[in-house]
Amino acid sequence: MSRRPAALSPDPRPDVLLVGGGLANGLIALALAARRPDLTVRILEAGDRLGGNHTWSFHDTDLDTDGDALVAPLVVHRWASQAVRFPGLNRALSSGYATVSAERFDQVMTHRLGPAITCGARAVSVTPTSVTLADGRTLEAGTVIDGRGPTAMPHLTLGWQSFLGEEIRLARPHGLTAPVIMDATVPQRGGYRFVYLLPFGPDRLLVEDTAYADDPDPTGLAHAESLAAYCRLHGLQGDVIRREDGILPITLDGDVEALWRAAAGVPQSGLRAGLFHPTTGYSLPEAVRLALLVAALPDFSAPAVFEAIRHHARKRFAEGRLFRALNRMLFRAARPEERVGVMERFYRLPQPLIERFYAGRPTLVDTARLLTGKPPVPVGRALVAITAPFARGHRA
Repeated sequence: MSRRPAALSPDPRPDVLLVGGGLANGLIALALAARRPDLTVRILEAGDRLGGNHTWSFHDTDLDTDGDALVAPLVVHRWASQAVRFPGLNRALSSGYATVSAERFDQVMTHRLGPAITCGARAVSVTPTSVTLADGRTLEAGTVIDGRGPTAMPHLTLGWQSFLGEEIRLARPHGLTAPVIMDATVPQRGGYRFVYLLPFGPDRLLVEDTAYADDPDPTGLAHAESLAAYCRLHGLQGDVIRREDGILPITLDGDVEALWRAAAGVPQSGLRAGLFHPTTGYSLPEAVRLALLVAALPDFSAPAVFEAIRHHARKRFAEGRLFRALNRMLFRAARPEERVGVMERFYRLPQPLIERFYAGRPTLVDTARLLTGKPPVPVGRALVAITAPFARGHRA
């Protein structure tokens, strides 16, 4: 459901002005409303509703108690388990899984923060304390947080995860009782490919064709062909309710200091801040962490907010060193047809390790387990890929 653009709030100078009504800024707004009701918060969104056309999912073990409480009103489906399928492995995991829809996100945000939301407001210029709109108006604020989605990231070396999904009302029940996070039994062409399945009801299913590739498929044509072939093969025929597509960055290497210098003092959020899981692209857990951090700040001046978010993002980048090494093994050491073997090996590991990996909290023992043993690609190529940043004289 779309919403016509709302009028701009008469408040001439809110404490916090959130540019972009996506997941990260929406969660910041919800956290501030709950924990800092003394602050005036406004959201500017270029589209006609918040959240766009997305589905965000997470594992139960990704969030702590406070994080789960923040997200709970947005969740449309929860499952007690999940599964993966590979050419040599079918495995069920007892980890819980949950999904947030853009429709529910927009509904909850509108109910709780309606007067603070302005849709149809496209920002063309942003400073730490002001936003200039496409119609020429300039709005002032105590601090501006820019969450308009990913921008050019020349300071990061990236691979890409692209996807095309269809939510289908099926002609007959699909028989799934839990999500299939990865069905990698599909043909492996040009990268690591898998299909993602979310059962929203006995005859309602999100089927998403996904590829980890060196270059994305911006037109989605290859995805459309693969998706149609998968649905025919598995008898998943019916009426398409909704389509979604996207291209997510996967970080292989980079200079986080240069990334934040380019921000020019403007606080950033979400993908724009580099806050996403480096390997999976999952953004919700990182968005939750950032929202709770921002809501706990004692000082909401623009320099203080910028420094707090920059420090947090730099810390998360440092903690992502293991993930970037594994990404380089996937993208640089493994040939496209070999990449499925890297992921299959990962899913043979103990479930607690897999849960900590998705949560972005691997232990030293996890790190050793992931980087030792016989790799599923030639050892020489694996070592070159893992150590490449150090050979160039900078941190990984």
